[in-house]
Amino acid sequence: MGCKRYLTPKDIVDGLPNLNLAFVAHIFQKRNGLSSQKKQFSFLDATQDDTQVSREERAFRLWMNSLGISTYINNVFEDLRDGWVLLETIDKSSPGIVSWKFANKPPIRMPFRKVENCNQVVKIGKQLKFSLVNVAGNDIVQGNKKLILAFLWQLMRYNILQLLKNLKSNSYEKETTDADILNWANNKVKDSGRQSHMESFKDRSLSSGIFFLELLSAVDARVVNWSLVTKGENEEEQKMNASYIISVARKLGCSIFLLPEDILEVNQKMMLTLAASIMYWHSKNQ
Repeated sequence: MGCKRYLTPKDIVDGLPNLNLAFVAHIFQKRNGLSSQKKQFSFLDATQDDTQVSREERAFRLWMNSLGISTYINNVFEDLRDGWVLLETIDKSSPGIVSWKFANKPPIRMPFRKVENCNQVVKIGKQLKFSLVNVAGNDIVQGNKKLILAFLWQLMRYNILQLLKNLKSNSYEKETTDADILNWANNKVKDSGRQSHMESFKDRSLSSGIFFLELLSAVDARVVNWSLVTKGENEEEQKMNASYIISVARKLGCSIFLLPEDILEVNQKMMLTLAASIMYWHSKNQ
């Protein structure tokens, strides 16, 4: 490798810190694995990615804290790494599915105990038919943001669908699907005499906010003040409508975890949770 010989085998065994540091530093200088060519990237793209991750982290954090778990979550990437909070969240969504006798309760000092918890999280996720190809418990322990967000989305979606399934109303005793929620929302708007319609939860027309305002009005005719609603023809009007949707839904009593930006950008995941929350509120109160 072309490195100078700073120390002998005996020096390594004796643990001489200065010599070891010099030797490692010299290896890094010679073979650091860094490319001399700087990677070109768009600062705007990086910022947008970070913003999206931040918004999703916030939504999942608010949702988990709303479940009444024992630990308040400040950051899902840090606070879930020992697996315990995830096991609690899973148990809230599917009571009895967690094998608590094989779980390690915090504080956890040994890293392998955290891996054991997270391995059970992944095992249960697969049992619930989550998409977890090439995902291991150690990915959670290491704080892999992409995989943690993907897992939390599937768990949140499962939780929402279970709530709908467990409603006493006979209409939803069967397994509820995304398509059921879509059809319910479209039918409610149509039955109220309105003309809005969404093709899917990624339908770009949803950015105007009109459909969800008409859906909210369909479940409670008094809740929307139409004098405050714009046509949603430009970004400023769309943002006003999006903010009003969240305000009205919360006033109604729906559990809302999205931001106006999620509506403006038609975040498919958040559109589904919004429709499902309205459906759940209506089903409980009809």
